[in-house]
Amino acid sequence: MNHTKERILDTAEQLFAEHGYAATSLRSIIAQAGVNLAAVHYHFHSKQALLEAVVLRRSIPANHERLALLGRFEKEAGGNPPPLEKVIEAFVAPTLEMSRNPQSGSMVFMRLLGRLHAEGDLLPGIITSQFGDVLQRFGAALRAALPDLPREELLWRLNLAIGALSQTLRGGSKDLETISDLSLSLNSEAALERLVAFLSAGFRAPVPTHAIEESQVAVQEK
Repeated sequence: MNHTKERILDTAEQLFAEHGYAATSLRSIIAQAGVNLAAVHYHFHSKQALLEAVVLRRSIPANHERLALLGRFEKEAGGNPPPLEKVIEAFVAPTLEMSRNPQSGSMVFMRLLGRLHAEGDLLPGIITSQFGDVLQRFGAALRAALPDLPREELLWRLNLAIGALSQTLRGGSKDLETISDLSLSLNSEAALERLVAFLSAGFRAPVPTHAIEESQVAVQEK
């Protein structure tokens, strides 16, 4: 990759992760990267396109790993749907694996993902537009693993799962670490096991009574 382009991407990733997308200006990226505005416009055209390039640079390889893992677990299941835990592991493991190589800059990217999840609608828009095949594969795998869970309830739980993953990527709650005098580390197999166990339990939780009632009302209204 062009050295100037790589430097812009690295700088933007760092500043977006530290300050958020909205609070990071192109001027600050230019100053820290040591390039001019023309270079940014030449390679990326706009700030939003730059953010998309930052996300895609690391997400595309991770998505290849996700699909490869899911394919392996589907093969191991011998024609049956893979267990829910395996579906979640296939999605989560490549992201957490980034934390095991701090020299690659992936920890910065993980913090960026966590911040973008919390900041607004930019990341979902990028994911929807660029990774439709991945979303479809994992959506189908989740429905197969949870055949009795209503689709609306599955959507709710996916939303809650993304929130839990976002918090994990951001490094957990510093307030909790202060209170408990403990620190949370993503650099371990235990982090993956904890996250998979937590999310699996959430997906398998009983459907709330009010959710069942709402579903019944919706069916009657149709």
